[in-house]
Amino acid sequence: MEIIRTVGWMKEKAREARQEQRIIGLVPTMGALHAGHMTLVEHAKKHCAPVYASIFLNPTQFGPHEDLSRYPRPLEADVEKLTAAKVDGLFLPEAKEIYPHGFSTYVHVEGLSERLEGKSRPGHFRGVATVVLKLFEIAQPHFAYFGRKDAQQVRIIQQMTRDLDLDVEIVVCPIVREADGLALSSRNDYLAGEERKAATILHRALEAAAAEAKAGVRDSLELQRTLNKVLGGETRARVDYAEIVDAETFDPVVRIIRPAYVLLAVHVGRTRLIDNLLITPVGEELDVEL
Repeated sequence: MEIIRTVGWMKEKAREARQEQRIIGLVPTMGALHAGHMTLVEHAKKHCAPVYASIFLNPTQFGPHEDLSRYPRPLEADVEKLTAAKVDGLFLPEAKEIYPHGFSTYVHVEGLSERLEGKSRPGHFRGVATVVLKLFEIAQPHFAYFGRKDAQQVRIIQQMTRDLDLDVEIVVCPIVREADGLALSSRNDYLAGEERKAATILHRALEAAAAEAKAGVRDSLELQRTLNKVLGGETRARVDYAEIVDAETFDPVVRIIRPAYVLLAVHVGRTRLIDNLLITPVGEELDVEL
């Protein structure tokens, strides 16, 4: 696997691949790779060649009191995983490559960026949209792979891609979970002991909401009460938000008549975790995807 550290060299590799009419797949990450990331790589390899992964711990999407300084950085292990997966190249730039001296241009997707995660983490999605647009321009992928766990982030990237007429298709892959239901996340490394057990409250709350949806419950207030009851049973959990929103607009919904997300953001100790459930009306029934 080739490790590519400069923007110029990554752009040259992308130009060569496109000139040869090869299909470029990109898996953007911040490192600390887990099975969820590797599933994205597997999806990419089924449809693309070459496949590139990027590891860039993007400072502009972290707030001043967030966990940038302690975010896990197991680079050697990450390189081993990507090498074993036969990824063609790893784009591994330093911050000065992405944000050179004098950098002053940022991307903001209005509306979608202001609510939920955007409200809890001001400026977060401006940093996400900016770095993802830069990665798309640098690596020139035909397909880019993201996990559904970060549902609002994915929706914002889709909107940006559509609005700016970018020549890339966004592929959204299912959430990958631990055996006890905890959605895989690099931040799970912060959890230990009783906090790790407590973290399963997110999945348990979503399971309870899924069971009601499968039984035909479409009323958001009823689903909200179920979420609050389950989440309230875990003393180590502090809820940031638990919302039912339209899957396209991310506006709150009163009744599920279109695809909708049940979105959770919960603090367990010092660790902030997110998770979601996708509910899709299919005829008279509701299909659920955890």
